Amino acid sequence: MSPFAEAVRSYRELSPWQVWRHGSATERRAIFGGWLLLLLLCMALGVASVKWSWSGLPFDIGGVTAYVTLYPPLPVCLLLSLTLGWWWGAVPAYCSTLALALYAGMPLQWALLFAGANPLGFAMMVAGYRAIAVGRDLRSLTSILFFAQLSFIGSIFSSAGALIWSYTNHLAPGAHLPIWQGWWIGSFLQCLLIGGPATALLWPRVARWQEAREALMRKRRGGSRYSVLRMLAAVAAGVLIYGYVTIHLAENEAAALPVFRQTVWIFYWVFAAIIVAIAFFGYQLFAHWQASTDGLLSELRRMNSDLERLATTDALTGLLNRRAADRLLDAEWQRARRSGHVSSLVLLDIDHFKQVNDSYGHPGGDAALRALAACIRSVMREVDVAARYGGEEFLVVLPETGREGAFVFAERLRERVAASEICHDGQVFRCHISLGIAVSDKHEASYEQWVRRADQALYRAKQGGRNQAVMGA
Repeated sequence: MSPFAEAVRSYRELSPWQVWRHGSATERRAIFGGWLLLLLLCMALGVASVKWSWSGLPFDIGGVTAYVTLYPPLPVCLLLSLTLGWWWGAVPAYCSTLALALYAGMPLQWALLFAGANPLGFAMMVAGYRAIAVGRDLRSLTSILFFAQLSFIGSIFSSAGALIWSYTNHLAPGAHLPIWQGWWIGSFLQCLLIGGPATALLWPRVARWQEAREALMRKRRGGSRYSVLRMLAAVAAGVLIYGYVTIHLAENEAAALPVFRQTVWIFYWVFAAIIVAIAFFGYQLFAHWQASTDGLLSELRRMNSDLERLATTDALTGLLNRRAADRLLDAEWQRARRSGHVSSLVLLDIDHFKQVNDSYGHPGGDAALRALAACIRSVMREVDVAARYGGEEFLVVLPETGREGAFVFAERLRERVAASEICHDGQVFRCHISLGIAVSDKHEASYEQWVRRADQALYRAKQGGRNQAVMGA
């Protein structure tokens, strides 16, 4: 997919309201039932993480102690946020964190605030995918790096909950760092090693289902420059928050110097990663501006409109061409057949058109065709559709029109053409037309039979002396 196509690709999220209104009974049971089961599972796993003390587990890496927190609900909720939409993952994340906080004895007002930590981190990740249209299948280096950087930013933002945990549990100064560092490192690793691969594995099926069930989606346009700028501001805020919290916690350690050195090195490498992230976002911003300027989008829409018009319009008369007429005939025949109502078809051509060409040349014949098209437009309704069906043959579809109405239309058109003067190269002449009329029949196998009956009626009009309208069988 080209960068431009990526930039304008829609970011789709599953709408609970649309699922309830337009989803099938099976889809509603599967989506809402499965989501509720996952919510309960996340709450149970959240409580388990406190009961079995999975927070701030120490790991020795090259003589440096790093802390990791295992939190099983996180990859589950991340998967829901990235595949279905932020709310689908944020609600289970909030409920599971609230459950573990209350189980641990945290005061209610603090627990309600504390529970928003992971939804905040998911919001940062979803905001990134809304800002820059990058695939969630993780099949390219760009998409993998993008996911890794968003995972890091989301983990830093969500780790604000560690400060509330430390404060409400009255931890000693030396115990703050393991909780906070364990939170963001654990979140980051679980995003990379579990949430990312699970999303990549499921995303092709999810994307195909979203395409097939477009009516259930809530659309948001990706690629807004303001969304990208907000993401850059969020990354910068992440740098400031991370640096402040890291240095502040390190200064409170009992053995200040060794811990401070470790922390400064961690801060150094994290700061380097953030700088890379900022550079990456800056590049994406530049590419986005190049690919999706308003002028380019406007030009693309104009070109698409021109291509559509050229593909469906007869250049000489401005009416529909035969390809477009066949599609419209089929659609009208199907509609009339389903509704039980009738529509009419009028097939007509210019009498003795060869003599017109012989007398006035092909430019004179073209003038006659343009004049006939103008006469058709002058007598048809807004709901009627006209087309040049081939050579000097024209076709008019009259929706919701029976035999009598179709015959009145045909006679009015015949009289209008007969009274119209055609001016070409200083000469004035008149033309006459013959018309065949056919009313739709729901028992016919296809619209071609409808056209055939109109053509047979036109043939009888020619045989009967021309300059007349004949009703088909």
